[in-house]
Amino acid sequence: MLIRPMRDDDIGAARALTHEALQRSRAATRPAALPAPPSGPPTPDWSGRWERRAKHLLRHDADGCWVAEADGGSRGGSNVVGVAMSLRREKLWGLSAYFVHPQAQSAGVGAALLDAALGYSQGCLRGIIISTADPRAARRYRLAGFTLHPTIRIAGSVDRSALPVVDGVRTGGPGDQDLCDSVDRRVRGAAHGVDHEFLCAEYGLLVSDTLTGSGYCFVDPSGSPVMLAATSRKIAQRLLWGALAVSPQGADVHIDYLTADQEWAVDVALAAGLSLRTEGYLCLRHMRPPATYLPSGAFL
Repeated sequence: MLIRPMRDDDIGAARALTHEALQRSRAATRPAALPAPPSGPPTPDWSGRWERRAKHLLRHDADGCWVAEADGGSRGGSNVVGVAMSLRREKLWGLSAYFVHPQAQSAGVGAALLDAALGYSQGCLRGIIISTADPRAARRYRLAGFTLHPTIRIAGSVDRSALPVVDGVRTGGPGDQDLCDSVDRRVRGAAHGVDHEFLCAEYGLLVSDTLTGSGYCFVDPSGSPVMLAATSRKIAQRLLWGALAVSPQGADVHIDYLTADQEWAVDVALAAGLSLRTEGYLCLRHMRPPATYLPSGAFL
């Protein structure tokens, strides 16, 4: 088994490995309404976005991206049995993706991959990982010094009659990156920087910038928040309602990775007729859960 830096020609194999791992996770523990690739073969939309994200991370965080390769890699990326992609933004490190093929689990591959990715965190003051409920992953993260905060996953179809009139929210764009970075620094201690460029190209953006506070929310086509940050709970709730308001009639909406510190989001979800369940962990090192922040699974 070889742990080596990830290359561009590994992306296809790593994407296929990730899809298979998420499908197995869905079958074991995850209801279909919660975020995962569609059942069956990967769709072009999901595959394309995953590969664009991998290319983005390899361009900006090559030293944080690693693969596990079996049998010496005689066929390039085809022998990839594990992948770990991490990022650094200012003084914050995050684990963007971490998957090991089931046949290679419990053989030390996952621990070696995580150690390689954690090497990229040297010099960072804080760390963040979003974990599934897999007890092996949770154990590794705790042994690496992360505090495990149980998370709430929310899903369902929005009750359109419950949607309030939302003022002070507008459509954003690339020109709002400085505002987004400023909010990031106040809320999570580090800006997302180049990740905002990627997210702006992939998703819709809602922005609130008032005398009493600022915030932003990236929204996917279902009306689900991909990432949200705000300087106050009032602004955060306004943005979350704005995201739910653009969800298509009957769409499956999900709000992920909430901790007990995000009751403002739980209250919105309950008012909108969505359902709650506990699943997984938000794993943090040297930081508390940001109260007015919903992290992205990919960009943390």
